[in-house]
Amino acid sequence: MSQKGSTSDKIGLSKNHQPEEETQMTQINVTLDSEILHGLFTSNGKDNAFAKLLESILNQVLNAQVSEQIGADRYERSDERLGYRNGFRMRSMTTRVGTIELQVPRLRDGNFSTTLFRQYQRSEQAFVLAMMEMVINGVSTRKVSAITEELCGKQFFKSTISELCKNLDPVVDEFRNRKIDSKYLFVIVDALYTKVRETGRVRSKGLLLAIGVRDDGHREILGFCVADSESETSWSEFFETLKQRGLVDVDLIVSDNHGGLVAAIRKHFQGASWQRCQTHFSRNVLDKTPKRLQPESKQCLSEIYNAPKLEIARTLRDEMLETYADSAPKAMETLESGFDDVMAVMTLPKKYRKRLRTSNSIERRNQEIRRRERVIRIFPNEDSLIRLIGAMLMEQDEKWTTGKKYLDMEEYHESRTKQKSIVAA
Repeated sequence: MSQKGSTSDKIGLSKNHQPEEETQMTQINVTLDSEILHGLFTSNGKDNAFAKLLESILNQVLNAQVSEQIGADRYERSDERLGYRNGFRMRSMTTRVGTIELQVPRLRDGNFSTTLFRQYQRSEQAFVLAMMEMVINGVSTRKVSAITEELCGKQFFKSTISELCKNLDPVVDEFRNRKIDSKYLFVIVDALYTKVRETGRVRSKGLLLAIGVRDDGHREILGFCVADSESETSWSEFFETLKQRGLVDVDLIVSDNHGGLVAAIRKHFQGASWQRCQTHFSRNVLDKTPKRLQPESKQCLSEIYNAPKLEIARTLRDEMLETYADSAPKAMETLESGFDDVMAVMTLPKKYRKRLRTSNSIERRNQEIRRRERVIRIFPNEDSLIRLIGAMLMEQDEKWTTGKKYLDMEEYHESRTKQKSIVAA
């Protein structure tokens, strides 16, 4: 490689062209200045030379990208031209080799869209968008502002946010409203609350979420919605949308004991069994148990839950009721009144009970949502909440539907066939 004059090399940029779904390599000729190359081989200027090298390459890549977008190079006459350049704006970017200055092209009509955000998954895009909206609306913390500067550069505009939302929102909307064309035997539902800025005020919003297990054993995100409260009306509206999209013939629904939720389940899924979450139930019982008795009471509850047969579970329940009748009367009232609902899963073969006796699987999804929420703290608007949660749930859904089965359903189907034959006889 000569150090005199200039030299050039080619780098390949992978670019997806839809809808062909084929990966094509765009070849870009990159010209490297001899002074930069010389600096790479001298100890005094080596560190700065790497930054200059990266700066030169990226600026030429940006120029090539805008040429591709408008269909013509600079000063080129072409009938296929889709737009015209309008100078550029400077943008500083801090990298591991130093700070570089990028010349981001401007267009007269429309916005130049680089591939900056394509490296992120949908959830990362939505996460960045939420933080960008916070900064634009003037409600961000210094921490959020620093993160957006690191990810997006020191300047970004409302037009940038709007353009990115146009690409992401339709995808999330399609996922939320897709037709449910499989049979889901088990459904797990739960809600979490988050804060959203609305009409100048911070309001608490409920995120209602449903996960389904198909008759082939795979899990899916069935749907989600944002509601003002976790009332019977809110849950009923959510369940109604699921049924309109095609959810039918549910065998078992798992949830906590929230009054509005349980009432909506009984109204919309008549004929399905309701499994009260055993984790939540244990908390209810132990909260009413004297502290000194909680460890042994917890052990008794575990033995009841893990009983091989319902008859044995009833025997263990009766023993516990008798043992703690005087020392923990309120806890025993809770145990006795909730026993049938918390043991509904016993009608299933043993191999299915552990995963369907609690709402822990959906709680883990909520924890991941909380991890992102702690950074944002208050969503700038409801659309931002739907965008981020929707993108995260889409990615989880893709992992579930393309990965290993959650449950092997062969034994379940054999059990149900046997039950039907006994009833028919």
